Amino acid sequence: MMQELRKERLDRGIKVRADSIYAISSLKEIMFLMGPGLILVFGLLVLPAVVSPYWQRVLCIAGVYVLLSISFGFLANYVGLVCLGGALFVGVGGYLSGILNAYFGLSPLLAIPLATVAGAFICTLLLLPCLPLRGVYFAIISFVYPLLAGRLIAATGVFGGTDGIAELDVLTNKWVNIYLIFILILVVVFGISRLVNYEDLGLVFRGVKDNEQAITASGLNITFYKAQAVFIGAALGCFGGAYLSHLYGWAGMSLFAIDFSILPVAATVVGGSGILYGPLLGAFLLIPISEALRAFGTLRIVFYAIVLVFFVVFWTEGVLEYVRRKYEQFEHWVRV
Repeated sequence: MMQELRKERLDRGIKVRADSIYAISSLKEIMFLMGPGLILVFGLLVLPAVVSPYWQRVLCIAGVYVLLSISFGFLANYVGLVCLGGALFVGVGGYLSGILNAYFGLSPLLAIPLATVAGAFICTLLLLPCLPLRGVYFAIISFVYPLLAGRLIAATGVFGGTDGIAELDVLTNKWVNIYLIFILILVVVFGISRLVNYEDLGLVFRGVKDNEQAITASGLNITFYKAQAVFIGAALGCFGGAYLSHLYGWAGMSLFAIDFSILPVAATVVGGSGILYGPLLGAFLLIPISEALRAFGTLRIVFYAIVLVFFVVFWTEGVLEYVRRKYEQFEHWVRV
């Protein structure tokens, strides 16, 4: 007697068991759940080894934008703060690391983490008076800070003025350069995913975004929790700035460039704002494409404009959200 077969979505049985009683039944289901994460880890570890030195440097720069994009996505999607201060984070981290290296003689491996923590603290203090603001108001204020910082440095001539701080120590080993930023990306993705999905602090962050009155009624200080979220987001950007200053051996006003504030937004839109990995994929798509279009000069801005219009109007869910939805709808044959 022939057995009848029918198609069934593979995620249906897995979601019943894994989401409620945390049980799985086969290697196939284990690979279904862990496959995307393993692909991400494998890709980030193998990709630098198979490209040319020029594109390895491009990937290093893309890694900085990935951190900024994750920072933007975390603050916007899980805390409700649309922060356009990515350039502020990069500039503060880069200048602090440059000062520690040039004026105090600290090695990059020590200056970078110190600049990351100290820079995140400084950025949090600067944004602290603005934390009661929400939406476009907080976005505008956070966008103004890096513009103000750049003009102050140019007008006063501090920290080398428009010439910047030159002759900084660099990380001479190219593998240390690239895997330092890539391994940090993996740690950050895992840490923030764990924070927002499984920790009590992540639940409070979501509450701050969805219903501030409920958080206030619970006796919690909203400003304090927003400050914690900003510190986390700023630390990612400050590390990126400190890393860039020792990648180039120079810290200057270009660290406050508007690109560091705008491109993370574009990466989040392209990759998908509804999932944590979306900004990561968006940044790794946009930055190499932007580098490939370098010969067109400022016309690259036209490319960004077309891409943003397309995704905002025609593909609002983003690339990764679309891929995830299709992946979860994968069907296989089962016995009736």
